[in-house]
Amino acid sequence: MAAHEIDTVIHAAYVLPPLHDTTLMEDINVNGTRNVLAASAQAGVRHLLYTSSTTAYGFHPDNPVPLTEESPLRGNDDFTYAKNKKEIESIIREFIRGHPEIDVTVLRPCFVVGPGFDNPLSRYLRKRFVFLPRETAPFQFVHENDVMRVVHLCLKRKLPGVFNVGGAGTLTFPEMVRLMGNTPVRLPAWLLYPLNSLFWRLKISALTEFPSTALNMVRYPWIASSRRLMEATGFVFNYDSLGAFEDFTRSVRESDTMS
Repeated sequence: MAAHEIDTVIHAAYVLPPLHDTTLMEDINVNGTRNVLAASAQAGVRHLLYTSSTTAYGFHPDNPVPLTEESPLRGNDDFTYAKNKKEIESIIREFIRGHPEIDVTVLRPCFVVGPGFDNPLSRYLRKRFVFLPRETAPFQFVHENDVMRVVHLCLKRKLPGVFNVGGAGTLTFPEMVRLMGNTPVRLPAWLLYPLNSLFWRLKISALTEFPSTALNMVRYPWIASSRRLMEATGFVFNYDSLGAFEDFTRSVRESDTMS
């Protein structure tokens, strides 16, 4: 980076689909971030933007609605993705204290959706029958284009600070499944958790790509407020949660038609 006089770094690399080898997943996510931070400091970077996640708040039944940037980060220790997001933010806070000359932006998007939405959740929702816990919490989305507009805005203004990035409103999981044209199947948690754990241990990805601890993201709320971002920048989202998800369903229908 020093050889090319890089002055701005966007750190968005992260293992999202859960790995059975959690040690490897944590090594890539946590130590990979340490490498990026060290290299940025050594190269004299002036602005670092890190894409965190509202999963850093964790999925808990007592989460306030909405979560704000002052809410404690309680990323669930039994779910590697959320755990690492929480831990990395602690590492970045330490980095900021040691490098006050570098402007650091931390964005916490909620679940990103849009035509490029391709991860274990999107693939699960595309199944003809979607198994869900009987009790689910409303879910928040942000459109991928809105996320990119926020990133561009923060880079243009060299805006330091921590900002949630989430579309207004929520959807329920049965609503999502029906918008996809599929059928939700509600099961009691005492049955769904061990079934999912069995399929996860057997690595039957056609049935599940998540360990059972990920079901907490479906059962408990983690809805974030984007007020700080909008007040600091005047940013206006082009999509609310419903509109973002509907754009995803449109792209799925067009893809299915073409195939």
